[in-house]
Amino acid sequence: MMRIGELSRATGVPVRLLRYYEQQELLSAHRTPGGHREYAADAPVQVGRIRALLAAGLTSRTIRELMPCYEDGELHPCVRDRLDAQLAELNARIGELATARDALADLTARIPQPA
Repeated sequence: MMRIGELSRATGVPVRLLRYYEQQELLSAHRTPGGHREYAADAPVQVGRIRALLAAGLTSRTIRELMPCYEDGELHPCVRDRLDAQLAELNARIGELATARDALADLTARIPQPA
């Protein structure tokens, strides 16, 4: 078992974020009689997974649903369709942003520079 400060040092994740992960039910802790959080030995691995999924643009809700789908350290193939859909949505948003960027660049190119 490790305390929250130890987990923070082991993962490089601030204590505040670890508490947030617990609040979002992404990470669980046992409470001592004194109210201190104690995490299982695999908590650093769990935090690493959370960080990787957040970096992929997934919401806390989606991550909470995916966490039980890890098998032997990898996501189970049954989540492939869901992640493919998420990727397609992200690609669509990137396309929309690129179109907006081009439109804005065109607008600003037509504005004379100040003297």
